[in-house]
Amino acid sequence: MSNYDFQHPWLLLLLLLLPLMYWYRKQRVSEFHSKIRFPHAGSVEGISNIKTVLLKYLPILRYIGLIALILAIARPRLILKEEEVKAEGIDIILVMDLSSSMLARDFKPDRLTVSKRMAQEFVDKRTYDRIGLAVFAGESFTQSPLTTDHRIIKEFLGTLESGMLEDGTAIGMGLASAVNRLKDSESDSKVVILLTDGVNNSGYIKPMTAAEIAKEIKVKVYTIGVGSMGYAVSPISRRNDGTYVFGTTKVEIDEELLGEISKLTGGQYYRATNEESLQKIYAEIDRLEKTEIEVNVFKRYSEEFRFFLLIGIIALFSEWLLKNTLLRTIP
Repeated sequence: MSNYDFQHPWLLLLLLLLPLMYWYRKQRVSEFHSKIRFPHAGSVEGISNIKTVLLKYLPILRYIGLIALILAIARPRLILKEEEVKAEGIDIILVMDLSSSMLARDFKPDRLTVSKRMAQEFVDKRTYDRIGLAVFAGESFTQSPLTTDHRIIKEFLGTLESGMLEDGTAIGMGLASAVNRLKDSESDSKVVILLTDGVNNSGYIKPMTAAEIAKEIKVKVYTIGVGSMGYAVSPISRRNDGTYVFGTTKVEIDEELLGEISKLTGGQYYRATNEESLQKIYAEIDRLEKTEIEVNVFKRYSEEFRFFLLIGIIALFSEWLLKNTLLRTIP
């Protein structure tokens, strides 16, 4: 009944009269019911048939009928809701580092796997935004342009692997690819979330040059440095068959550069040292970059009193008919 309301709910108070009717009927039957005296009860004890059973439960039809009629006159209505959503979405490009160091095992099972999963969870929260995906290592490319089809973005994130691109860390190239996708955006709010675990060592576009362009076209850049403090088990070389050789290496992230990029563009730099902290970072960015949503709710009603009215009439007529035919008694 959660989708129902009543046009005249105060009429439901009439239901309180039914227990009084039941009590009055019991009193009246006990006072005026005809009795036949027998020498002893043994001659009628245990006598029962279908009519006596039905007669016992016949008054139930009356109460069902009265309940249904009371509900009918209270005018039950089924609520049919319609929502009109007007959303001013944000254009967001996720930029993911695919360099071999992203396979470091200071995150379980590795940095890249955790980063992809956290990014997918972030995408789920951005219902009304257009989201795109760019990736980089020693070079960069756009994996997906801006789209509202978040299923596609999540599928692309799931297929990302280290080794898809020439190895290296071209932060400037990755940022430039994202900014290029946002330059024609008409959205009032444009955001890049750049995730990396290293130091810029590749590419022909300097990171600060890309940051200057981002600032010029009013793109806010959030940067995330992924990696524990100190040392981590990371790839140190690659065999001929393509598999990696792992060893303990020092974690190096150019936090100063990432901080300068975010500060210049009005964003913020974060350091994620484990899965929990990375999850909190995405939650913080989600909180800071809220989408403006206007929701207008319209209600339509479907009148449902006819159903209860029909039940009431059928129940009361059935009681009257049975009482005066099949279940007729002699006073």
